[in-house]
Amino acid sequence: MTQTQLLALVSTILVLATTVNLVSCHSSSTTLGTCSPSGYLKGKTGKCNTEHDSDCCKAGKLYPQYRCSPPITGNTDATMTINSFAKGGDGGGPSECDNKYHSDDEHVVALSTGWYSHGSRCLQNIRINANGKSVLAKVVDECDSVYGCDSDHDFQPPCHNNIVDASPAVWKALGISGSVGEYGITWSDA
Repeated sequence: MTQTQLLALVSTILVLATTVNLVSCHSSSTTLGTCSPSGYLKGKTGKCNTEHDSDCCKAGKLYPQYRCSPPITGNTDATMTINSFAKGGDGGGPSECDNKYHSDDEHVVALSTGWYSHGSRCLQNIRINANGKSVLAKVVDECDSVYGCDSDHDFQPPCHNNIVDASPAVWKALGISGSVGEYGITWSDA
């Protein structure tokens, strides 16, 4: 087999593997401490609240979907993002755990789908560590890692699988400016 034929064969295999992966809708896999996408969501545009520089879906863009999150350890690494849980805020509708809105002055968070674990952490506190400080925050919502790009999700893409979406009060308590957008943290059940 010539080098050109071998290159063409490898290219064809990669295209087929990518195509199979893009249309995959089966459950995600968690192996060796990783969490792989369970599929991809095709973006649609709509009215998106850009408070806190929220990302808005782009028509036709493929967004990874996750039904799992990385394994939880004593201090689990995560990315903290900022979110308003107040009525009219960039969080969309009322919080899933209690069907209420929450003031930006409350220490509340939403967890990625896998960590949210079908609501098993609802209204429980987690401890967030960052910037040499620690704060307790109540889980009130899911940062949906599967669905998005619709009115229920404020036309924002699905969350990544490692997100702690925190209120402005949590950011303030940790001494971090919300304008940063994302910040590496650790968290644990309190």
